[in-house]
Amino acid sequence: MVELIGKTYKEMCQNFNWNVPEHFNIAVDACDRWAAEKDRLAVIELYNGVERKCTFCELKNLSNRLANALSAKGMQQGDRIGILLPQCLEALIANLTCYKMGCIAVPLLILFGTSAIEHRLGNSGAKVIITNRDNLPKVLEIKENLPALELIMVIQEPEETNVEDFWQDLSQGSPNFTPVHTKADDPAVIIYTSGTTGPPKGVLLPHRVLLGHIPCFLLCQSLFPREGAISWTNLDWGYIGGLFDLLFPSLYHGVPVLTYRATKFDPEEAYSILAKYQVTNLVTVPTVLKLMQGVKNIEQYSLKLRSIAVGGETMGDQLYQWGKDTLGVGINEVYGQTECNWVVGNCSILMKVIPGSMGKVVPGHTVEVIDSNGELLKPGEYGEIAVKRPDPVMFLGYWQDPEATKQKFIGDWLRTGDYGTKDASGYLWFTGREDDVIESSGYRIGPAEVEDCLAKHEAVSLAAVIGVPDKVRGEIVKAFIVPREGIRIDQALQESIKQHVKLKLEAHAYPREIEFIKELPKTATGKILRKDLRKREIEKRAEIKEL
Repeated sequence: MVELIGKTYKEMCQNFNWNVPEHFNIAVDACDRWAAEKDRLAVIELYNGVERKCTFCELKNLSNRLANALSAKGMQQGDRIGILLPQCLEALIANLTCYKMGCIAVPLLILFGTSAIEHRLGNSGAKVIITNRDNLPKVLEIKENLPALELIMVIQEPEETNVEDFWQDLSQGSPNFTPVHTKADDPAVIIYTSGTTGPPKGVLLPHRVLLGHIPCFLLCQSLFPREGAISWTNLDWGYIGGLFDLLFPSLYHGVPVLTYRATKFDPEEAYSILAKYQVTNLVTVPTVLKLMQGVKNIEQYSLKLRSIAVGGETMGDQLYQWGKDTLGVGINEVYGQTECNWVVGNCSILMKVIPGSMGKVVPGHTVEVIDSNGELLKPGEYGEIAVKRPDPVMFLGYWQDPEATKQKFIGDWLRTGDYGTKDASGYLWFTGREDDVIESSGYRIGPAEVEDCLAKHEAVSLAAVIGVPDKVRGEIVKAFIVPREGIRIDQALQESIKQHVKLKLEAHAYPREIEFIKELPKTATGKILRKDLRKREIEKRAEIKEL
């Protein structure tokens, strides 16, 4: 097992050694190795007030059955399997099954619209999609455009023909299955991440990525695990935050996970769940905690929280102090990205947390600030934050895009695209991004994808989007739109455009602000100058503030 040895951060760094075996399988180490303890609880699922529990032993058997059922239908090692499900037991079974079979999981957010789903399934060449009845219409709408898609499975009894029943197929599979003897470097999952140009790229992650997350997980969860631990995250399992920041690291340590994800976050409900299930370890984004701040009489809830880890956006001093004063927990900010996640972080019981800083480099990783030539910069000098390879948490590359993979590196340094400084004490400070990715409520939103979706609306001639400051979400999407000639601009049009993006792309990516303009600033070659739009927005907001 990967572990931290020592009583101080310095000792842990000095004593750390990666123990990555040649062969490693996420499902075997996060599930099957605990199955001998027949009553060891793995999952507590809460859905519409109904509770469902599952032990590691049951989880092993269920994933084995699905593996046999899919094998009987022709699925084999290397095949891609899409998983379009909310947080639920079936989603966990599907992920574990992929890993056991040596297949590659392609997790998808249920917030995705048809265009987003089509790109990811099409680009990955997924042969199977496992979904629920709510999201099935999206898949059926685009099925004809996905020649590689052979099998659609639904976790509720389907009414449509040519759609498989997940539980019926699973019940017909044998509970005995020998997992593929995967190597630690074998591919396990493709998670699509948004960029500033072109469609989202598939980040190909190997089985060892779970081990790569463990050191930061142990740190940010206050030297996890301790007796009576139970974990929860409200983050979607459709991307790295939900899957590898909490779900699999907790299961890897034999700790049960609460499975619940509301369609819309309710802070009072969150407190009730934390109290009822005596959750000790939480992973979320600052936006969620800011919403929870607004709840009155928090003392009515009997909380047992030991640690909270946040990422995706800057926490700030006010939120950290609220956590200490009101929740009695030091909120630990962490940093990473899908390509190389959780390499910097905090541990409030082990080191001084300086709000505003991302924390220190996690034991086992090498993170520095470099210049454009890949040379190390001195403490306090501004440059790009970079991670040195090899590193167990680092991706294998972008799916079927070697050129983009090559551009991600300079020498042995993975370029994050994030800029900042590293001080003399080893704390890293984030200043901003060189690219235009919008970070809203923990989601990374690529402007190119949103602009492409906007362009498909009948009233839109041209569109450009940027991120603008928001007190709750960090940033929100603002769209600048050149309407088609003769279009009437009113509130109804704005709502129509917002709904278009919600349904066709992603519910969290729609523009919360829309400004109609006559023309967009562009270069001589016709490229839209988002930086000019950002500059204009900053000046505009400064003028309003002065008034």
